[in-house]
Amino acid sequence: MTVTTLPATRTAAVPAPHGGALSLAQMSPYEAWQFCESLAQTPLLPDAYRKQPASVLWAMEYGRALGLDVVTTITTIHVIKGKPTQSADLMLGRARTAGHRVRIKSERERCVARIQRADDPDDETEIEWTLDDAVTAGLCELRNGRPYARDDKNRPTSWEKYPRAMLRARAIAEAVRTACPEVLHGAIYTPEEMGEVVDQEGNPVIVERADAPPVQQTATVVQSTPNPPPQQERRDYLAEAQAAEDAATVRALWQDAKAAGAPTEYLDQLAAVGRAKAEAAEEEQAPTGPAPYSVSDAIAAEGAVPADSANVERAAAEAENALRLAASRANLPTLDADFERVYGLPIEQATTAQLDAFRQRIEGDK
Repeated sequence: MTVTTLPATRTAAVPAPHGGALSLAQMSPYEAWQFCESLAQTPLLPDAYRKQPASVLWAMEYGRALGLDVVTTITTIHVIKGKPTQSADLMLGRARTAGHRVRIKSERERCVARIQRADDPDDETEIEWTLDDAVTAGLCELRNGRPYARDDKNRPTSWEKYPRAMLRARAIAEAVRTACPEVLHGAIYTPEEMGEVVDQEGNPVIVERADAPPVQQTATVVQSTPNPPPQQERRDYLAEAQAAEDAATVRALWQDAKAAGAPTEYLDQLAAVGRAKAEAAEEEQAPTGPAPYSVSDAIAAEGAVPADSANVERAAAEAENALRLAASRANLPTLDADFERVYGLPIEQATTAQLDAFRQRIEGDK
């Protein structure tokens, strides 16, 4: 018996398009994405594709549907306001590639484009564009018989500098749309027809608008108003607290300062003023006889240091720590709310006597 050995099967490589240009048909999905990420980094791309690999991939896929290579796609397909557009020359090439016969007669003030379909030679479309049509469309004006069109910086646009090329592009685009729209695959307009400022070849150009700030200032420019409101004078809560008549007024100032975003050190100073005023009010109302025991009283009795404001604040801090420790041991999570409900002010503004009394109350309830 004769055994015939067949050669190993090999996957046939996809031939490169004419001229060896790259196409998505030659790449796997991963390779296509890697290629788009690399291509998007080059400064040679149009602005719509620069640093936008997803947009580059979309354009390449669109170009593949048209049978275009990567370079032709990137340089002739432009996305304007979310819609794909193509140059008039690409439209002309697509029509002729499809076999349709195109004849163009271009003059300075008019251009005529004729298209005879390949599948119906008797069907001939003729489109004429003149400078009068451009004026009617609002693309330019006629001054002394010559086109006049300026941008926002009073610079001549392509309609003023290259009227013959602009008329030719308009005539070709309209003729191809009318006679053989199937060759356009959805990109039925040129960039200039979508409102973009274009050069002589019909490619979009960037024009700085007179009412727009420079690009490098967009992150720092702040829009001004015709009559900006005057800046409010910074409020001195501490001076108001020292001049206040009672601790309740200081408490209201403390809350206003906190709402205004005052730093913690500033709020502590306001709280110290409030405690001092509350202690002074208690001394005036206290009956004759020995005063209730507190940490500050102990410090003064021992004669360690004079009972000045620094010692008062330290005694209050110690009393507050002792109160919070007692509340923690008694499992009282609502200490601050309970204290403010009883005394009508936050713990930060309370006197040492009030802090000690509330601590003793907690310890007595255990």
